[in-house]
Amino acid sequence: MIDLKIAMVCMHSDLGHIDRNLDRIAQFVETAAREGAQMICFPEAAATGYALKEPEKYCSAQDTVRIMDDLIQMGRDMKMVLIVGLVENSGGKKPYISQLITGPKGFMGVYRKTHLSPTEARIYGAGETLGVFVYGEWCFGLQLCYEAHFPEISTKMALSGADLLLIPHASPRSDPAAKFESWMRHLPARAFDNGVFVAACNPVGGNGGGLSFPGVALVLGPDGRLIRGFRGEEENVLLAVLKGETLTGIREHRMKYFLPRRRPELYP
Repeated sequence: MIDLKIAMVCMHSDLGHIDRNLDRIAQFVETAAREGAQMICFPEAAATGYALKEPEKYCSAQDTVRIMDDLIQMGRDMKMVLIVGLVENSGGKKPYISQLITGPKGFMGVYRKTHLSPTEARIYGAGETLGVFVYGEWCFGLQLCYEAHFPEISTKMALSGADLLLIPHASPRSDPAAKFESWMRHLPARAFDNGVFVAACNPVGGNGGGLSFPGVALVLGPDGRLIRGFRGEEENVLLAVLKGETLTGIREHRMKYFLPRRRPELYP
């Protein structure tokens, strides 16, 4: 299995300032491309800003189409997989918290957050599909923030073939060190128990709507150990090479790969 170089972005996003946010996304994509990254992941709602009040005010249905069109073209131009968050306004009763996946050949899919926090459930619609996506030899699953606290999601994705779980966040409050420590309580278990890489990132700074985010990003190996991490108050691109041989080594070891020994008839 070939190696995969990924970039996890801690980005400042202003609520409703879509053009400004897209410009910053383009700058980060160019930076990651210069460093040889093949895949770049942005935080939850990076393109629109993360809203807990009247999200449709910050992104219309027309804005949603424009954002997706711009990012799809960006992925083609830069020959890179882009995973970018947005408030998706499809013209329905409630918008979705979504993550667009696009790449060198164009549109790859949209993941809509399935498990909403109590504050989100009042104003957002919930997705109904736990999807995995394929790029070359790699299969990856997407979860958004609150969803990482449901272990079944990670196991379902691993059983569907995921080698990597990308977990963009929009997790406010706390300082970077405390947020990093919080993530390190549960995310290593998602990697270790399922034999997958896990990578996560958070926005940084105020969003213009009363929320402030600590800058945190990390990449974990399929043994649950930290490969690279970032904690800070500034924007940052965390780069990491995911070694194919590391994944193979875990999955071929009879004592380090647990999924084949499951007995689902005992826990349907």
